[in-house]
Amino acid sequence: MLASAKIIGAGLATIGLAGAGVGIGTVFAALVNSTARNPSIKAQLFSYTILGFALTEAIGLFALMMAFLLLYS
Repeated sequence: MLASAKIIGAGLATIGLAGAGVGIGTVFAALVNSTARNPSIKAQLFSYTILGFALTEAIGLFALMMAFLLLYS
């Protein structure tokens, strides 16, 4: 019973990885859209994009860490 609950919990925790993938896609889509609208601030937009990518990826890594903790603890 406990083993099946761990597997189900780990599977539910990995849903956060899908959200991180969607978030990263949204961040880079916004970069392309913003660069097309105003190419002169490309460097500033790229630095903001890398920050958004890092924060979104951190959320995905936290979800993966929770899945592993649920699975192997």
